[in-house]
Amino acid sequence: MKLATRINSFLSTYDNDLNTVFEVFNKLGLGYVDLNYPEHVEGINAFHMKEQLAKNNLKLNGVALRFRNEFINGELGNADSSIAESALRLCKAAADYCRDAGGNVVTIWLGFDGFDYSFQINYQKVWNQIRDAFIEIADYAPDLQISIEYKPFQPRAYAFIDSMGVAGMLLNEINRKNVGVTLDYCHMLMKHENPAFAADIFGNQGKLYGVHLNDGYGLNDDGLMIGSATPIKTLEFLYYMKKNNYDGVIYFDTFPIIEHASKECEQNMKMIKLLVEIIDTVGLDHIQTIIDKNDAIEANQLMIDFWSATSK
Repeated sequence: MKLATRINSFLSTYDNDLNTVFEVFNKLGLGYVDLNYPEHVEGINAFHMKEQLAKNNLKLNGVALRFRNEFINGELGNADSSIAESALRLCKAAADYCRDAGGNVVTIWLGFDGFDYSFQINYQKVWNQIRDAFIEIADYAPDLQISIEYKPFQPRAYAFIDSMGVAGMLLNEINRKNVGVTLDYCHMLMKHENPAFAADIFGNQGKLYGVHLNDGYGLNDDGLMIGSATPIKTLEFLYYMKKNNYDGVIYFDTFPIIEHASKECEQNMKMIKLLVEIIDTVGLDHIQTIIDKNDAIEANQLMIDFWSATSK
């Protein structure tokens, strides 16, 4: 399993020193890192970053765009063409950094492309603008995976790319082999999606480029430890990842505030290994036979079988 975790959960605990955080990641047994761009890379060139990671037996999975300041009224879809162009340049710079530092995935979450009021934005114009920007980014970096991360709301009342449906429509119009999606488990719960549904559809299409695993209660981006609120849904999500041969990194997008970051990460690692072991013990083929029966009683019995598997 390729595992990574959220750097910002560790920085405050370890004196805001990125190299110290990398050392901790190595001790924890993580193998991969996702960097926020430009937040985590300022003052560190890509080749030096690659050396820092290698020194700690880590590899770069990719970079995730973080838009601040002038982008609070929109990024790629901003009504101000100069700001939209600035967001596009930032995405291209992130792609260059990702490549030079040894990464493969550029994750783009457009947290500010959205709206708060009726009659606030021109929907079709923003759609076309975002679509065309992704086409340009994909063509600029055809050797990298460009991954769209969707979220229904926060910080805007309505996010523009808010769901698996909208993301899927956008992928169709972008029509580039190197553009896919990153699924954030909490974001899907917030949209009242069943995470396994998206994992199966995008996974089967070869468009699942990233997984942010966490847990929550559906009303907020809670970032709880894996399997703590919806363990059965998490099991189903992992089942479809395995069924569709997902070979990317699983990134723990959890928010330890009261908990110690390292101990919380260790719990995430224990939980995901346990859940995968349960799936393997029960067996992919057996799980599929239950699904094929389309029988709620059989599906409920499968849950009992899952928990029974932990005692074997």
